[in-house]
Amino acid sequence: MRSALADNPTLARILDALRPLMATLAALAVGAGMLLLLDADPLKAYGAMAEGAFGSSNALAETLVKATPLLFVGLGISIAFRGGVINIGGEGQYIVGALLATMFAVNAPDLPAWMLIAAAAVLGFLGGALWGGIAGALKAYLNVNEILSTIMLNQIAVQGMNFLLRGPLIDPVQAAAASQIPQTARFAEVFDLPRWVPTRLHLGTALAILLAGLVYLFLWRTPIGYRIRAVGLNPHASRYAGIRVRRYTVLALLLSGAFAGLAGAVQVLGVSHRMLTDGSATGFTGGVGFNGIVAALFGQLHPIGMIPASFLFGGLLVGANSLQRAMQVPSALVATLNGLVVVFVVSSEILKRRRARLVRLSELAPGPAAPPGAAWESQAEPEAPVKSR
Repeated sequence: MRSALADNPTLARILDALRPLMATLAALAVGAGMLLLLDADPLKAYGAMAEGAFGSSNALAETLVKATPLLFVGLGISIAFRGGVINIGGEGQYIVGALLATMFAVNAPDLPAWMLIAAAAVLGFLGGALWGGIAGALKAYLNVNEILSTIMLNQIAVQGMNFLLRGPLIDPVQAAAASQIPQTARFAEVFDLPRWVPTRLHLGTALAILLAGLVYLFLWRTPIGYRIRAVGLNPHASRYAGIRVRRYTVLALLLSGAFAGLAGAVQVLGVSHRMLTDGSATGFTGGVGFNGIVAALFGQLHPIGMIPASFLFGGLLVGANSLQRAMQVPSALVATLNGLVVVFVVSSEILKRRRARLVRLSELAPGPAAPPGAAWESQAEPEAPVKSR
């Protein structure tokens, strides 16, 4: 018997579009139970959360600032996914991109501001591309699992960052201090991205939205994008059709890393104006490399869908901090709430794939079997012969 969703593709598309939202609501429902255990009013808590994320122009600006790197990383994740590979290395690629932009900024030549900003952004893009391309080459030519290689490359990037920020790139003021903070000097003001005063909203947000449209055109309206998607759907058929599968596997991870590297460059140019860390990956990235994966799943791994998805997930991150301040709940609850959203969204993606597989199986299933005795009855009562004239 055919599935109801198989018979109604419009209903299936609506449910798929609402799936991330329903997963988020389910996570918030579980979070409400945890708030009750802490003697906190869930309605008041979530009201403070919404107010902190969307309640004023400054709150909206902070949400957009938080959403910007998520959108950059999510765009890279979508390219990798369409190419049939999984990029878990957003953290490392983000760090390498920020490092190259930082090295250029602290040793800047005397050039116009727009040229300096553009050069730093391009260096960040290339740094992330290099870090993603390494994993792509290992996958394509040595069959190294890209999940393992990208995770290990994350750690290499973190340790490289720690070495540079405590040594060659450390702020001279900190180098002379008794208690050193691993950070660079503040960049020259010519490197500051234009922003909407008095908020922290900067030009990088508009750039991310523009690139989302360009990535869509690239994947669905260009021959290279078509080949990347073909390789992701069926590498064997693509190879038979003459597509160089290895080349496009490398390209998918290279471009994925490039967008994560650009996110790191935009972050240091538009928000922090220096690079600093506490020694861990999240000390600088804030978990953007992993949160970007969730934002990509929110947006159905579609470049255009990731624009509202990144905005909503950025609002969750900003609003969770407001919830903690307003309700005086432990910081662990905020981390748990974010983790619940991740678990529910990823689980909904798994359920979606299982449902799609069941729908395909129902479409391939044969029709209803004939009742017992039907064949005997057809033999017992043959049709009358046609009389010839």
